[in-house]
Amino acid sequence: MGNQVEQTYDIMEVCLLAGKIMLQCGGETYRVEDTMMRIAASYGIEKTHSYVTPTGIIFSAESNEPTKTKLIRISERSTDLKKVAMVNSISRSISSGEINLKQAMEQLIEIDSMNLTFPFRIQVAAASLASGCFMIMFKGGWNDFIPAMISGGVGFLSFVYFHRFIPIKFFSEFLASFVIGLLSFIFVKTGVGHQLDKIIIGSVMTLVPGLLVTNAIRDLMAGHLVSGLSKGAEAFLTAFAIGAGIAIVVSFL
Repeated sequence: MGNQVEQTYDIMEVCLLAGKIMLQCGGETYRVEDTMMRIAASYGIEKTHSYVTPTGIIFSAESNEPTKTKLIRISERSTDLKKVAMVNSISRSISSGEINLKQAMEQLIEIDSMNLTFPFRIQVAAASLASGCFMIMFKGGWNDFIPAMISGGVGFLSFVYFHRFIPIKFFSEFLASFVIGLLSFIFVKTGVGHQLDKIIIGSVMTLVPGLLVTNAIRDLMAGHLVSGLSKGAEAFLTAFAIGAGIAIVVSFL
């Protein structure tokens, strides 16, 4: 009896760790719930219930003993779709019986401790290049490509450093967009840049919450109203912060 209870808790720990990694790295709510339920079913727990929000996971398992429930808190969220894919791969291996419970836990712990992000200088370079390309995509001129690259790169750099000192995403995005607007205005004023609107639009695209908006819509369509609305509200605040930073520059300079 005691061993069975302990095994049920171990299975729940594996499910919660998989869900935590996926939710922290940008996975959709319905995908997190489906993955946890499939893992539990593969280890013999058919009746499970999960309630997932962007800030927490409640997971309940029904077996021969009284129902057991565990809660895990999600305090930080980012975008790392590589980890989401790796957890999906482990989930498929569990479903096919290729790995046991202990191996699954070890692999999930290893994934959770990994740092798969690109070096910071590469992130800044990618943000710069993307800003210039977005500016061209929005029908800007090639003579504004370099100003857009510089504005976008400095804006992304500002966002990262502001977020370290002010761990509130709204303020760091607001200040980063203000820096982008200020730099774009300086480029146009000095004659280096020509189309202020195109430079700003291309530069702020690295701050736009595209994945958040996509996940919010997908969660709403899947019936996860709480998660969908909360992610939508977060995306709206991000868009408002970006717009407010740019608006201040345009209004007062």
